[in-house]
Amino acid sequence: MNTETVGPDTERHSPIRNFSVRLSSTPRGARLARLLATEQLRTWGLPSDPAEHIVAELAANAATHGRVQGRDFDLTLYVIGDTLRIEVTDTRAERLPRTRRPSPDDESGRGLLLVEALAARWGTTPGRPPRKTIWAEVGLRQAPAPAPAPAPRDACFGGAGCLFQRTQG
Repeated sequence: MNTETVGPDTERHSPIRNFSVRLSSTPRGARLARLLATEQLRTWGLPSDPAEHIVAELAANAATHGRVQGRDFDLTLYVIGDTLRIEVTDTRAERLPRTRRPSPDDESGRGLLLVEALAARWGTTPGRPPRKTIWAEVGLRQAPAPAPAPAPRDACFGGAGCLFQRTQG
């Protein structure tokens, strides 16, 4: 049998990264999905915003509308190039998501509007019965390079930190 061991340094530089976890279809499972996604993105050195909000909404929908007693939902994150794809798979294929315009007094119904606003693209993919996957894609932006420190106005002594300034006197 041939085996290959990949060290953490090799894995980090791979152009394709993924993370997948199965969670209970409960409010606790939905909350854990958001926390695990945020931690995974931090581990990869990627920004958690807006992905954590999208994961929270999709996981909450899976736990609320896609819930079947005794069946879990799956959360998967893929990073391919400069795109993060978020997938949440539940076991209620017959209940497809739909956006609606809630009235100002409605206490719910805004989750998919939020996903639509935050994601570059989103949609639904049928899975093996009885599954469906709701996915969203987010473009990953590179953090801007820090601005260089301003040049001191007066002559400095003590190295780069300008510990002492020469004063006129």
